[in-house]
Amino acid sequence: MLLANVGVVLGLMSLVWVWSVIRRDVSVVDPFWSVAYLLAVANSVLWTGVTPAKLLILAVVGLWALRLWGWLTWRSIGKGEDPRYTAFRQRFGPERYWWFSFFQVFMLQGGLVLLVTAPLQFAGAAPPPDEIGALDVLAAVIALAGTAIEALADWQLERFKRRPNRRPVMDEGLWRYSRHPNYFGEILVAWGFFLFALDQPAGIATLFGPILMTFLLVRVSGVALLDEHMAARKPEYREYMRRTRALVPGPRRD
Repeated sequence: MLLANVGVVLGLMSLVWVWSVIRRDVSVVDPFWSVAYLLAVANSVLWTGVTPAKLLILAVVGLWALRLWGWLTWRSIGKGEDPRYTAFRQRFGPERYWWFSFFQVFMLQGGLVLLVTAPLQFAGAAPPPDEIGALDVLAAVIALAGTAIEALADWQLERFKRRPNRRPVMDEGLWRYSRHPNYFGEILVAWGFFLFALDQPAGIATLFGPILMTFLLVRVSGVALLDEHMAARKPEYREYMRRTRALVPGPRRD
């Protein structure tokens, strides 16, 4: 089953890579991160059999994954390649980045998906009868709450960006109480997914999944990177950083 999941996830990423070469746009990978999650879970269930708890997992993961895929796809319409990938293309040379990106972006993201979805793969391989338990309900509530927070934060930010004569820094709605409420929602989702594995023996062994996801969002590609980028571009953002919590929503500082 694990080998099949590797094949499914890396196969998807390989297909998206081909599409990126045709489009000359590596950022087409972004919407398919969540789709790879869903494929890993669905394949685990197909290999081991459907149960009530697995149907709940599929429903929760499917809602989160399709929402995120649809949002990122819609947001990318009419836009060119993400500047981060364009910078890599220039650094490594346009004539060779088409194949270099296969390893640097697509295989790397596929490998990360396989790691962070370990709790979901574990829960998706549970033996029958695997009825819905209290931990499954708690996991679903936390993951759906994270999905709702992420969706609301994305909508509020997009509405702000479309406003004429807007202020330099978005500090309304959820963004008034957290600089990165969308990442906070995504971290809640990761920990909710982990709880699905805890009602299985040895499920705690997949704890590295949400820890890795939290680390990536806080220290690598999320909070730290965006704060540095925004503070360099907008002096007002430094004051926003001083007054507003980085991740977990809370009262503003004076």
